[in-house]
Amino acid sequence: MGCFFSKRRKADRESRPENEEELPKQYSWDQREKVDPKDYMFSGLKDETVGRLPGTVAGQQFLIQDCENCNIYIFDHSATITIDDCTNCIIFLGPVKGSVFFRNCRDCKCTLACQQFRVRDCRKLEVFLCCATQPIIESSSNIKFGCFQWYYPELAFQFKDAGLSIFNNTWSNIHDFTPVSGELNWSLLPEDAVVQDYVPVPTTEELKAVRVSTEANRSIVPISRGHRQKSSDESCLVVLFAGDYTIANARKLIDKMVGKGFFLVQTKEVSMKPEDAERVFREKAPDFLPLLNKGPVIALEFNGDDAVEGCQLIVNETFNGTKVLYQKAKRQHLEMWTASTTSLIYRWEYEVQCGTRTWY
Repeated sequence: MGCFFSKRRKADRESRPENEEELPKQYSWDQREKVDPKDYMFSGLKDETVGRLPGTVAGQQFLIQDCENCNIYIFDHSATITIDDCTNCIIFLGPVKGSVFFRNCRDCKCTLACQQFRVRDCRKLEVFLCCATQPIIESSSNIKFGCFQWYYPELAFQFKDAGLSIFNNTWSNIHDFTPVSGELNWSLLPEDAVVQDYVPVPTTEELKAVRVSTEANRSIVPISRGHRQKSSDESCLVVLFAGDYTIANARKLIDKMVGKGFFLVQTKEVSMKPEDAERVFREKAPDFLPLLNKGPVIALEFNGDDAVEGCQLIVNETFNGTKVLYQKAKRQHLEMWTASTTSLIYRWEYEVQCGTRTWY
């Protein structure tokens, strides 16, 4: 076989004119558009308002460094973003598929969504955050966190492009790698904090083209209380199974429950295995296995006096074909029902000091 290919290559050379050079081989990566890192960087700016419009970053890495007194808006999804040596800046970052890393920054106010969030050697940051994993601070102090609250028309699609779920947000579950005895390097922003007072909507003509809203009821990410002290010792967990309108139903239920005065504690979107279903649904698990095969479930935890009864009334009014099931467990009275076989609601009766429930 070696001789066969040798003869073929020799024939090719003999058929080529003597003055014609052999063209180099072309590979798929040679056809990619060349990326200039300078197009994905803000560096050395002072007293400026700058940004990137939807579609102009398109999943690339981005770098922000050595900026002072600047307003910076990235209205697009990206791969990773690093912010170094920035002072007194206002920063908005659209969904980031990987990590957002702040290093040696001071007096900055930010709104951002990402898979991983890390802060090192920073002082006095105020961050409205959506983060799929536990946020981490290191060698930093006076870092304050609130729940992400932002809207513009392209944002929901950018979350999907970045592989992020609007329901996976651990914004308040902070881990401090370098705690100081007797001190707390981080805290939560006041619950009534207005995001517009921290990260205002841009006013330049170019960036005003992005139709931004910071109203709570329009936020792409549901606004949750996180690890704040619960107002009641009654909570309920709602699980919505995958379907054509799961996200819309979840948003509708959140709006109605919050409108009735209940609090959204936390949310989660997760795929459940059969063993997870057996642990959570117990003897009812076989009834729900076919639903779990359709895709991830969305779980919502609400808190407030009579949360279960209030939720049941809303489900009965909003969804048709409600089926009621009851189940009891040690230290808990568990009550659940399904709405058109698309949701489950649990009732938990437990002492407030038991802390935050563990999500499966």
